Amino acid sequence: MNAARIRPGTVLGTVAMLAVTAAVLLPLAIIVLTAFKPVSEVNAYPPTLLPQDWTLDNLRRIVDELPFTRLVLNSFLFAGGVTAFALVFDSLAAYALARIDFTGRRTLLIAIIATLMIPFQATLVPVYQLVSDLGWVNTFAGLIAPRAADAFGIFFLRQFFLALPRDLDNAARIDGASELRIFRSIVLPNAVPALLTLAIFTFVNNWNDLLWPLIFTTEREMGTITSGLTLLTGPGGIVPYGVMMAGALVAILPLVIAFLLVQRRFIESIATTGIK
Repeated sequence: MNAARIRPGTVLGTVAMLAVTAAVLLPLAIIVLTAFKPVSEVNAYPPTLLPQDWTLDNLRRIVDELPFTRLVLNSFLFAGGVTAFALVFDSLAAYALARIDFTGRRTLLIAIIATLMIPFQATLVPVYQLVSDLGWVNTFAGLIAPRAADAFGIFFLRQFFLALPRDLDNAARIDGASELRIFRSIVLPNAVPALLTLAIFTFVNNWNDLLWPLIFTTEREMGTITSGLTLLTGPGGIVPYGVMMAGALVAILPLVIAFLLVQRRFIESIATTGIK
C-alpha cells in the first residue's frame, strides 16, 4: 500500500534530483581520485576514473616543493581579512543607503551599482600602481585594502536592510538612540543571515582567487595556496595534473570545513530573523 501511494511525479523529481547531484559531484570526484593517481595513470589513454595504484606522491610533492604551511596561512589571512573588512564597510555603507535619508543618496547608489559593470581587469593596472606607490606590494595590506569594500556586498546588504521594518528604527530614535546604536543593536542582529551569506561568498571568492595574489605578490612566501600551485608547472609549461588536483583538493578542504561550521548557525539565523 505504501508503494501504491508513491506518485509518479515524486519518482521523477527524485530521479532528476539525483541526476543533477551526480552531475555536480562528478568534477569533485574526478579531482579527489586524480589526486591519488600516479603520473602514469594520470597521463594514460583512455583515462580511468578509479586509480589502479593509490599513491600519496602528489600530496608529498606539494609539501616538499612548496612552503605549504605558509601558503595556507597566507590564504586564511588574505581571505579572512578581506571578509572581515568587507562585512564592516559594506554593512555601514548599506545602512546609510537604506535607512538614512540624505541628499544624493540615489545618485550615490547608482554610481556604486555602475561600478559592477566595469571589468575587474580594467582597474587592475591603476590599482597596482596605487599599491606600488604606497609600498604595499608583497604585503597583506596590499592584498586586503583594495578589496576592503565591494559594490555587490553594499547592494546586497542594502536590499536586505530595506526589508527590515522601519518602525524599529523610529522607535529607537524616539528613545534617543544614535544611528550607530541603531545599526549595532537593531539592524545587525536582524541581518545575520545576509551577513553570513555575504561572508561565505566573499571568503570563497578570495580564497579561490588566482590573479590577484599573482599580481600583488612577487615573493614566494607571500603567495596563497592557489598562486603557489603555479610554481609547480614544469619546464615548457607542462602541467602536472595529478599534483594540481592534489593542490585543488587541499584548497577545497578548508572551504568545506568552514561551510559545515557555519551551516547550522546560518539555518538558525534564518529561522529567528525578525524576532530579536
